[in-house]
Amino acid sequence: MVEKEQHKASARRQIRKQSLLSFALALAAIVLLNIIASFYFVRLDLTAEKRHTLSTVTRDMLRGLDDVVYFRVYLEGEFPSGFKRLSRSTQETLDEFRAWSDKIEYEFINPSASEDPKVRNDIYRQLAEKGLEPTSLQVRQKDGSEQKVIFPGALLSYKGREIPLQLLQSQTGKAPEQVLNSSIQDLEYNLASGIRKLVSSQRQRVAVLDAYGTPSDLLLWDALSALNEFYQVERINLNEKLSSLTERTFNEDSTRILFKNKYDAVLIIKPSQAFSERDKFILDQYLMRGGKLLWALDRTNADMDSLRASPETVGIARDLNLEDMLFRYGARINPDLLMDIRSMPIPVRTGEMGGQPQFEFYPWYYMPLLSASGNHPVVNNLNMIHSAFVSSVDSIEVAGIRKTALLLTSQYTRKVATPAYISLEILRSEPDQRMFADGVHTAALLLEGRFPSLFANRIPPEILESKEMGFLEESEPSRMIVIGDGDLFLNQISAGTRNPLPLGYDQYTGESFGNRDFLVNAVNYLTDESGLIQIRSREIRLRMLDRTRVAAEKPRWQLLNTAGPVLLVLLLSAAGAFLRKRRYGTKS
Repeated sequence: MVEKEQHKASARRQIRKQSLLSFALALAAIVLLNIIASFYFVRLDLTAEKRHTLSTVTRDMLRGLDDVVYFRVYLEGEFPSGFKRLSRSTQETLDEFRAWSDKIEYEFINPSASEDPKVRNDIYRQLAEKGLEPTSLQVRQKDGSEQKVIFPGALLSYKGREIPLQLLQSQTGKAPEQVLNSSIQDLEYNLASGIRKLVSSQRQRVAVLDAYGTPSDLLLWDALSALNEFYQVERINLNEKLSSLTERTFNEDSTRILFKNKYDAVLIIKPSQAFSERDKFILDQYLMRGGKLLWALDRTNADMDSLRASPETVGIARDLNLEDMLFRYGARINPDLLMDIRSMPIPVRTGEMGGQPQFEFYPWYYMPLLSASGNHPVVNNLNMIHSAFVSSVDSIEVAGIRKTALLLTSQYTRKVATPAYISLEILRSEPDQRMFADGVHTAALLLEGRFPSLFANRIPPEILESKEMGFLEESEPSRMIVIGDGDLFLNQISAGTRNPLPLGYDQYTGESFGNRDFLVNAVNYLTDESGLIQIRSREIRLRMLDRTRVAAEKPRWQLLNTAGPVLLVLLLSAAGAFLRKRRYGTKS
């Protein structure tokens, strides 16, 4: 009997030794893993869209920070579930940033925290003055609903500089869930783009043509302002000088002349006069040396100013002497006008009452609302684009050139050849959809690749003999965007104050469109050597619940979610007790 008890005691000591040894080994393994982890940084992203995996471009930029970038995010407080999701996603993205750089710091602030209305209004005013746009929400309370003002944005500061950053996108015609999902989808790009804007010491140079009847600075005021946030912007006149876009340099031992572009991109917006052959050559050779071009051209002379003077006008083709050039590169802007049932309404005077003119809004089919084509970084999650008297853009087959449609009309489009009779009388009758059956048309086209020179085998003698510029017959890899509407980047002028309004804002309807974002995205894509804008093509799917099924199966899932965990714990406890009794219990 004594021998049996000693054997049991020895067995228990052996089990304790094995348990202590296992514990020590496990502890040593954990310590070793932590030591290894201090030298090697690893994070696992198990989501289907890799939504928590930062791009290589973002990670490299974060590692290169030499000072603290501080985010003050105004997404704290009592919000509806959608805005809570935006707030949570913003914090998660910033935490991802912090995982790659200790120079990222942030705080979340509730601008409505004060109970004093005067203090709250002062804070609202200060945030608005700093560039953050407020959003008004109806928040349900127990005793009804309450109007709340929130600022879904952030202020970024770095080395004494500060910039505003909007986190909530504006997208006309989309459900709130889709708008919030698009905003969350673009968080990495928006936050990383804001950091790049802050820390860039040397900005790229962008030229906007100031010749051939292009619009005044007043009409381009907000377009230039938007670009000035990222680039050093200059308005230039080519003046037929071969050195206006390109400068001469020398190699290291000064034995050979080199030619270098002065600007990273050149924008040609709504010229109204024909280009000279010499200036076309300057633009052509700028492109051959890797320069990026954006063309926003009107192929007809139609505009709203003509209709304000008279209720009817005739749109005729405009000769800009650029048709052969664009054709050579792979695009053609047709001398036509696109009418679209999906269009902007304009105010039309319908009479007088009490001595005051009365206006009603009617859709003006010559102002199509253009939509994005696919999820290309330039147009992904972009709001509708306001256009006026837009022409269709065709792609021409050119070897080595890749084409991507960026902006499209709706399927209810009518293509009108020029000369086109344009009259406000069409507003007085309902559209006949049978007349709008020409289908979807492209209004903006992206071209990428190695472009052939327009002047190959036909250089004018005076240019051929010039030593100011070496001629190239094929370009370095480059890009250009061709748009069939010159008005796309012009802001309206306030009817009362005569001040310029934000680009994409319509003073008559009070709606804002995506023209400003499209311009910035387009130039960012043309000039982006880092690849940061490619982040915008990432898609995070919105997995909405089936509300009908939720209502039908609600009791079953409530029971499963409440009773299930309790039953699981009881089963695990019973299993553990059974195993302990079987292993350590006394055998009879």
